[in-house]
Amino acid sequence: MLAMNSREHVDCVSRVVRNAERLPQAPVPSLIFDSWRRSMEQHRLDPGSLQGPRILSEPLLKECRERAELFMRIAGEEVAQLHHRVRHADYCVMLTDAQGQTIDHRVDASIRTDCRKAGLYLGTCWSEAEEGTCGVATVLTSKTAVTVHKRDHFRAAFIGLTCSAAPIFDPQGHLLGVLDVSALKSPDDRGSQHLIRQMVAQSAQAIENAFFMHSARQHWVLQAHSTPGFVDSQPDLLLAWDQDGRLHALNSKARQALRLRFGQLPEHIGEVFDVDALRAATDQSTRQLHWLGKPDAVHVRVNAPRRPSVRALPETQVDPRIQEHLRLAARVKDRNLPVLVQGETGVGKEVFARQLHEHSTRRDGPFVAVNCAAIPESLIESELFGYSPGAFTGASSKGMSGLLLKADGGTLFLDEIGDMPLALQTRLLRVLAEGEVAPLGAAKTRVVNIQVICASHRDLAALVSAGRFREDLYFRLGCARFCLPPLRERTDKLALINRLLEQEARNSGVSLGIGQATLQLLLGYAWPGNVRQLRHVLAYACAVCEGTTLQVADLPIDIRGEQPQGLAEQSASPERQMVLDALIRHRWKPSPAAQALGISRATLYRRVNQLGIDMPGKTH
Repeated sequence: MLAMNSREHVDCVSRVVRNAERLPQAPVPSLIFDSWRRSMEQHRLDPGSLQGPRILSEPLLKECRERAELFMRIAGEEVAQLHHRVRHADYCVMLTDAQGQTIDHRVDASIRTDCRKAGLYLGTCWSEAEEGTCGVATVLTSKTAVTVHKRDHFRAAFIGLTCSAAPIFDPQGHLLGVLDVSALKSPDDRGSQHLIRQMVAQSAQAIENAFFMHSARQHWVLQAHSTPGFVDSQPDLLLAWDQDGRLHALNSKARQALRLRFGQLPEHIGEVFDVDALRAATDQSTRQLHWLGKPDAVHVRVNAPRRPSVRALPETQVDPRIQEHLRLAARVKDRNLPVLVQGETGVGKEVFARQLHEHSTRRDGPFVAVNCAAIPESLIESELFGYSPGAFTGASSKGMSGLLLKADGGTLFLDEIGDMPLALQTRLLRVLAEGEVAPLGAAKTRVVNIQVICASHRDLAALVSAGRFREDLYFRLGCARFCLPPLRERTDKLALINRLLEQEARNSGVSLGIGQATLQLLLGYAWPGNVRQLRHVLAYACAVCEGTTLQVADLPIDIRGEQPQGLAEQSASPERQMVLDALIRHRWKPSPAAQALGISRATLYRRVNQLGIDMPGKTH
């Protein structure tokens, strides 16, 4: 039974939405009112519901956080600093992905339990279709900073909360996620949250700019502000362009400014500033530049592209087989054909699927990943297809949108498709054939426009023969089949080791080199767990390493085996690593190793001597 204040709220929301046309002015801001109307008329939500938000299962939360790893890493410091500034007022801080799913969360221990009861916790989902008007949902729909204060919320369950949230965009203008600051108690005056909203918007902009600078480091980058002292510390505008002057990236404020000044987004930096003036500003000093054809000016600094280090070169190398698979798969996917990715466990099938999505025409749509083996069989149907209110015992009274609907307009990645129950395979086949989804208990089907990528480490043909996989679904998927090579067969192992080591060292807050013997061991290991095993091994090594160079002794015992530990190793230089990798891959045969490196045999011997590499049975 609803409490008195909850009943009053329900009556208010219902009355305002029902009589919207006759009201001279809505009692809430227009953004809030529009969300109320959608929540009631479009999403069919109950404002009297006291149920908390949906919480992702542990496997699904893990997948979400893995997908957003770079975003979380870049945002982490600013999220922590923001929480430090607001924690004494009993606010918690949440970071969500572009679907409104909470992937990072900061809260003091004293209020953690109460916040969790209110839904302010990791894994909670805050889309408007599920929860109605709330801070995160309103940002997801409006793409602007907002405060949803107490009775601004649509559902009675949340009318005690105050939430201030702001969007975070990537350099192409796509929504990365939402930064939210919420409190369980606050003054009734909405104006009391003005400062909090400004702080959230400022932190969101800082995260956006940090993500921009990371993503655009290989381009020319212009930082700009109306005041010269803020150009470096708090730039308003960020623009990035390539050597030909083509604009590749803009932060959100730059997009707004350019549309306001030029009526549209220019394609070339020469349409924004005088190119000769830009060249004069590349000496790393702050300059004043006039907008092209405009009387006003802005203070700028132009940063030249970061030259790739010697070590970065192999990191950009990818096994040519994977590159070719990606090229062909993108062509197939853009013709709306399903794609099947096969390979051993841990080879990076989801990474491949994500790259495929980003290379396809659906890159602006959602990417929804589902591990069919990680969801209990009793839940997988409702997770995929969703359900209507009261569809089964224990079902939410408001129903749930399935992952198929969430992937509408984008890509659905079904990992371990071989573990999907036969009955669901039949339903999936209908989705592929007719483009329709029927939620559990629903009388009507919903039309969806999705592209499906499936993956499996199992032999689907053998499963078909055993009667555990539908033959018609197998033939439907098998036309575009790509098999990823295991790590032991890849030609880019050195690049992969360097890249993963850098990532894991950064996660551990250290800077590490790698010793010669350690590198040899990693390059020569069979890696039955593939890339996933390599990542875990390097994460462990970074955690236990007490020096600045990874030693054999830092590796897990099952990796190092009975290898002698020897003396402390010297950190391998990038050139040494490349030469050593080529020699090991070609079984220490000079001629094929030299050919792989693009040098003569004599040059190879000279570098071997210079780099102090001991070749077995070497003769000069």
